[in-house]
Amino acid sequence: MNEMISLENVTKTYKDKTVVDKLSLSVGKGEVFALLGANGAGKTTTIKMILGLAKVSSGNIKIADGTKIGYSPETPYFPPYLTAMEVLSYYAGIEGDKSKKDKSYLKKLLDVTGLEDTKTKVKNYSKGMIQRLALAQALIADPDILILDEPTAGLDALGRKHNLELLESLKKAGKTIIINSHILHDIEAICDRGVIMKKGKVIDTWTNGVSHESLEDKFIRLVGEE
Repeated sequence: MNEMISLENVTKTYKDKTVVDKLSLSVGKGEVFALLGANGAGKTTTIKMILGLAKVSSGNIKIADGTKIGYSPETPYFPPYLTAMEVLSYYAGIEGDKSKKDKSYLKKLLDVTGLEDTKTKVKNYSKGMIQRLALAQALIADPDILILDEPTAGLDALGRKHNLELLESLKKAGKTIIINSHILHDIEAICDRGVIMKKGKVIDTWTNGVSHESLEDKFIRLVGEE
């Protein structure tokens, strides 16, 4: 497997509380990988450490040389007085590649994510539109890896369907995707593999199509145990 990201015995401790405990996993090129677990399992902290937003207390995180990462947070926020095009133009400026500020390029990102280049302000966007804009923002740098925190949370059926179709197309294009989600049906629809976490530790692994037990049943059985 051509590894894009690997974690080896990664631990994160805040004062006297361990929130991620000796976590080891690897994600290969072109895989869609799931981080699963209840609230407080350590999934978001793991993502923050991969992104460099939280310092690793011990262990190692390796990312393939030259890899670009795009990130969509669970609760994306954009300046409410901007349009979608203005938001993307702003983030493209931060990214630093002048070619990514080209309006035709940014319009393609809006088209891909199902948004229109209109004068509508972000403050008037629905939850689903905000999620699509977050995905468009994550794609600006044409990243090798996408890390998506709850990409379909809070969406109606049509919004979820659209986002899943978009993720499927990105998968076919060879993107490596890491998803943190509580919506297990969506995970089964799009992900290849994953880990189930509880109290900062991996308690089991999951591979799509290998077990006769549904992911939901497995999750409830494992995470519900005390």
